[in-house]
Amino acid sequence: MSDKHTIHLSIAGMSCAGCVAAVEKALQAVSGVESASVNFAEHTAMVSGDVAADVLVSAVVDAGYKAAEMTGPEDTAAREATEFAQYRGRLRRAAVAALIGAPLMIGGWLGWLPALATVAVPWFWVAVGVATLGVLVYSGGHFFAGAWAALRKHSASMDTLIALGTGSAWLYSMAVVLFPEFIPSLAHHAYFEAAAVILALVNFGGALEMKARGRSSEAIRRLIGMQPATARVLRDGGELDVPIEQVGLDETVRVLPGEKLPVDGVILEGHSSIDESMLTGEPLPVERGKGGRVVGGTLNTTGSFLMKTTHIGRDTVLAHIIDMVRSAQGSKPPVGRLADRVAGIFVPAVLLISIATFLAWFNLGPEPRAGYSMVTAITVLVIACPCALGLATPISIMVSIGKAAGQGILIRNGESLQRARQVTTLVLDKTGTVTEGRPAVTAVTSMPGHDEAELLAFAASIESASEHAMAAAILAAARDRGIEPSPVDNFQAIAGKGVEGDVGGRRILLGNAGLLQDRDIAVVDLQAACDGQAALGRSSVYVAVNGDLAGLVTVADPVRPDSAAAIRRLQARGLRIVMLTGDAPAAAEAVAAEVGINDVVAGMLPDGKAEYVAQQQARGEVVAMVGDGINDAPVLALADVGFALGSGTDVAIESADITLMGQSLLAVADAIEISQATVRNIWQNLFGAFVYNSLGIPVAAGVLYPLTGVLLNPMIAGAAMALSSVTVVSNANRLRRLRLGREAG
Repeated sequence: MSDKHTIHLSIAGMSCAGCVAAVEKALQAVSGVESASVNFAEHTAMVSGDVAADVLVSAVVDAGYKAAEMTGPEDTAAREATEFAQYRGRLRRAAVAALIGAPLMIGGWLGWLPALATVAVPWFWVAVGVATLGVLVYSGGHFFAGAWAALRKHSASMDTLIALGTGSAWLYSMAVVLFPEFIPSLAHHAYFEAAAVILALVNFGGALEMKARGRSSEAIRRLIGMQPATARVLRDGGELDVPIEQVGLDETVRVLPGEKLPVDGVILEGHSSIDESMLTGEPLPVERGKGGRVVGGTLNTTGSFLMKTTHIGRDTVLAHIIDMVRSAQGSKPPVGRLADRVAGIFVPAVLLISIATFLAWFNLGPEPRAGYSMVTAITVLVIACPCALGLATPISIMVSIGKAAGQGILIRNGESLQRARQVTTLVLDKTGTVTEGRPAVTAVTSMPGHDEAELLAFAASIESASEHAMAAAILAAARDRGIEPSPVDNFQAIAGKGVEGDVGGRRILLGNAGLLQDRDIAVVDLQAACDGQAALGRSSVYVAVNGDLAGLVTVADPVRPDSAAAIRRLQARGLRIVMLTGDAPAAAEAVAAEVGINDVVAGMLPDGKAEYVAQQQARGEVVAMVGDGINDAPVLALADVGFALGSGTDVAIESADITLMGQSLLAVADAIEISQATVRNIWQNLFGAFVYNSLGIPVAAGVLYPLTGVLLNPMIAGAAMALSSVTVVSNANRLRRLRLGREAG
């Protein structure tokens, strides 16, 4: 293994943001690692560099956690089964702890439990202590194991807080039961119920968190589920169903109506409508015929066809998308890295606060000082667990990246997601971005005695034998109107002027004014129409039949149907829109006027485009560039955020920060809306987590006791800690229901 690559690891045993810091530190210490990012929400790590997976796994194990390499989509089912087993295990641990803790708590409230002072009572409380010890081992064993592993690495985690809190409660209670003479009489109180109930609440909260967290991986599961398990290949003169893993390159595959395409390829024979909505977000099927490129995972809706495989396995577009979504979900925006740094020092700080709380109450508090000291120190440990802080950023990133993928928007990383909301200037390429990127017939002007259908039939027939640049557009227009080209005799191409031939016994000329003038055919009747189209940047050809001027066919690169609506929506968000194109000013101005763009810079070469973007950035603008991902790659790389529109190729995925699999500029507005909603959601989560800990720790330490005479119960602290994590996850999952401007409209 000698090339730089990315390895995905599944990490087990992490319980808080402190664990994230410990795992990242262990991975980054491995020789050859260039970067390592750990996703607490998904319990995964993404490592880039020249390093073997087994070395990384060993480093994680040495740090006190478990790890395994994620090698492909096939790992998902096993991983989901493992996560479900962990979820059920958490529920069982919570139930066992509640079975012991709830009766003790209720009995204590109702005065049903015997007092510790009676002679015969110690044996009852010893039995309760032994049962509670069993709860600590079964329901809390993983917390103690995690705390020990962290201690061996001279660090601390959420496990440390839980283990110290519940362990201290149990030890103190056993001391009161077995050695009451050494404890002041006013401090004679057992906290067995607190230890058990805290473990019940923490495990139950963890189970709810795991269940809610699992929903955020739905985008990956949906993408993986798009690929069928088998393919129908043609081998040795017959058709054979084989597992998808056994399909090779350049094989011939048959796809029937209603089936998903197994891999990427090119249609060899047949014609069909392909539903690409799961990849592109576009609702309408697209027509594909011989030579058409098709993508694995899309749905064949109508006809049957044969295709030649061009990309298989991990090289398909779908596989690239899955890898890109998974990588993006594992990445961190700047705000997330800030939260990780804070969380990394949070647990040691809490330990110091807990010790200070104990000492303050023991030295300055009222009697029973020992009891108050123990309760407040334990409560601080329990309520301060930074689970919510660790989840605040990654869970929002995971949900929003999945939401975007469902709309055909592939976001490379969390930084791009955060940066998109700050864009002030949006630079658009014209051809293939604002326009369709392919010529089409936009007008047919006929002279008296000729109709448009007849004119188009003549033009399509003569162009069927031509290699002229307009031929494909004219033939496509005829095909769309159900016109079949007629045979052509005596075909001749006149260089630089046009073509001629006989169609149905009539002599047809198709070309510029010079061709017709050479044959003494006047064009004055259509000259004004031709000049008007030229002013709009459109190209026209004259059609003559048997020596008479018959009409004019105009071909142009048409504007995408929703470009104007998309630009209005972007302008409504306060963005300055600039069209930057290499086309002639007349063509650029005409397109800009049609879609409502005021700033146009035409006649630009690629280096000129890059210079323009750099100038805007020097003025303090945050510039996004939308291009095709290939010709505009240098500008896309220079822009603060690069959008590759409508390609879906490997090159497009590699050249831009955000790849839009569909053909619509509306997806740019969608991406910016998702960015704004995600960052807003992250700040909500961080605010909630910070406020929770900032207010909860002082209250747990007893700052309100002098005013109210009330202390926070450790069990309530445990419930609040668990609830804070569930609240963060639930808030992040609201992004799944985000209504974008296109959907709301």
